[in-house]
Amino acid sequence: MSDAELISRYHGRVPRYTSYPTAPHFHPGIGAEIYAQWLAELPADAAISLYIHIPFCDRLCLYCGCNTSVVRNDRPKRAYAVQLSRELDLLADLIGRRATVTQVHWGGGTPTAMPGDCLTGIMDHVRKRFHLHEDAEVAIEIDPTTLTLDCLDALRLMGVNRASLGVQDFDDQVQESIGRHQSYEETEAAATALRALGVTSLNLDLIYGLPYQTAESVARTARQALALGADRAAVFGYAHVPWMKKHQKLIPEAALPGAEARLAQERMIRQVLENEGGYVPVGLDHYALPGDAMAVAMRNKALHRNFQGYTTDATPVLLGLGASSIGALPQGYVQNATGVPAYEAAINEGQLPVARGVALTPDDRLRRAVIERIMCDLELDIPALAKAMGADPAPLLKDAAPLSGFAADGLVEWDGARVTVTERGRPFVRNVAALFDVYLQQASAVTPRHASAV
Repeated sequence: MSDAELISRYHGRVPRYTSYPTAPHFHPGIGAEIYAQWLAELPADAAISLYIHIPFCDRLCLYCGCNTSVVRNDRPKRAYAVQLSRELDLLADLIGRRATVTQVHWGGGTPTAMPGDCLTGIMDHVRKRFHLHEDAEVAIEIDPTTLTLDCLDALRLMGVNRASLGVQDFDDQVQESIGRHQSYEETEAAATALRALGVTSLNLDLIYGLPYQTAESVARTARQALALGADRAAVFGYAHVPWMKKHQKLIPEAALPGAEARLAQERMIRQVLENEGGYVPVGLDHYALPGDAMAVAMRNKALHRNFQGYTTDATPVLLGLGASSIGALPQGYVQNATGVPAYEAAINEGQLPVARGVALTPDDRLRRAVIERIMCDLELDIPALAKAMGADPAPLLKDAAPLSGFAADGLVEWDGARVTVTERGRPFVRNVAALFDVYLQQASAVTPRHASAV
């Protein structure tokens, strides 16, 4: 079957499956009172991870789908930093002990848009209210064009040991179309400075499917990225969702590549990273050097997926801090109020700023495990997993019936019990996972809630 035929058949809108159930199915019935109960119920020896969301940027990138806004005045940033420390206090008090933290991830927005002393102050408060494990990973997302000396000094004091640099694309025309000007030299200087700082793991973010991109242009960007010597790379397809992100209406839609061109771009980047850079593919859209912890986790089938994408973090408790952040606990998911004013109002009242969430049912847990293993391992023995979880595999096998069609199209190997996604099928792995998503099956087909599959 040709690429055009595959795209015509599978080019629907499906979730990225960074959670299950996915965020559109969270509801306001899960609020602060239930979240407080869940926190109090955590086992005494439960380790946790923290995700700290910074909803500020120094510039507006038109492709962005994050919860963020352009704020250049330090006053609201400093006020927000105070609220983050207060939220840390609320969480620590409800947990009732100085719990061990194994990972801290700073995301956004642009975390490094915050004043340096705010970053260090929040990190100091993490250490005060929690026990930061001596081998904890402290990761942060960085815009290389805003990496000042003050910021570098803050990162050193924070103990940052993993950083992710946003690259997206180095082509001038592409950068102009998305409002993100960033030279290779700026990016190289940031990578060099971070290595000198002691950052032991460096990730690069690349995007395909942007205006004016071609297979040849993304190959040039990928080759430039290789020269930066990153340990990992994340390669995302641009999600054009202007009905959700109004600023994306400024993207020149006529210059966006079609589905076939997007697939060709994805393959070209993969070819450069694998054949010229020696990276191994990880799941749907990540790449890592063979000795990197992410590649090792993939080989050991110990890879996981959360709201930051693929991760080596196996901690069962992820606490989200800040406006719009999402937390994952054994009992379910919670999401903070999206807007900064609503978030800060709740904190000022001494309340957890939870706006919505979802409690997991036994079926949710089973299907979450199925979807995560498919997304991470690209293979799964369905009856074996169901048996391990004490569940009946029959409903899952019924949902898996369309896999025979996927197999006929060369996207998977399927024997009626075990599914393995082929190399040709890797870009369509979300379609495979979606077969087991009962919420997606129940949702209205006319509501465009997710990005295109390819």
